[in-house]
Amino acid sequence: MKNKIHVLLNNNPLFIKFIYGLIILNVISLILESYKDLKVSFSDFFYYFEFFSIIIFTIEYLLRLWTSDIEKSINDNSFQKRLKFGLSTFGLIDLVAILPFYLPFIFPFDLRIIRILRLLRLLRIFKLGRYSKSLNTITSVLKSTKSELAITGFVAFILLVLSSTIMYYFENEVQPEKFASIGHSFWWAVATLTTVGYGDVFPITTMGKIMSGIIALIGIGFIALPTGIISSAFIERIQEQKKETVICKCPKCGTIINK
Repeated sequence: MKNKIHVLLNNNPLFIKFIYGLIILNVISLILESYKDLKVSFSDFFYYFEFFSIIIFTIEYLLRLWTSDIEKSINDNSFQKRLKFGLSTFGLIDLVAILPFYLPFIFPFDLRIIRILRLLRLLRIFKLGRYSKSLNTITSVLKSTKSELAITGFVAFILLVLSSTIMYYFENEVQPEKFASIGHSFWWAVATLTTVGYGDVFPITTMGKIMSGIIALIGIGFIALPTGIISSAFIERIQEQKKETVICKCPKCGTIINK
């Protein structure tokens, strides 16, 4: 029985498509519920759909937790296997997807906190990672490039601090309200380095404008750096997956079978 349920949860295409569709519908429901008119008109539908989704996701989580000890491991007992699943990435995502619904029944929360917990429903979209090969590829790419991305993130922070410090000293005297401190200038530096721009805060001194232009140009090149790292790693990963694909032919009918 346990083996059949394990196969159903992980290998049955109909069940996978059902959960996949339910997650997408949950995201759509969350978006539609943000419209006041729709929330008032279809409040019962949103409530019962959320209740139905919670039941399905809870049953799925409990069944995965129950069948997680089927995985082969010589050194771990059933409890240790279940604990590993519960602390794994997908195990935690499954838990977070249902936890906001049950927490208000266990602990008394302020209504504002309950609203914040409802936002966590959006995290259900990360459950797609278990069923989507593309999302798994992206995750593996991010893991393989985490060192390079960490370095670029550190350099970005240094550039932000330098940029905000420079603009503070150039603009503080003429714009004490907008560049009141290095911390206030930090937001301007973020907007400029990411080339987004922020119309209400801009330099008016000559040196400030010159430095602003230089910082903006640096931002154009710098933002492309992590994009290039991820793109090259993603291409390499796709090529590896193609190499791993073995083309076989059925000995009877000659049909090509990809493994």
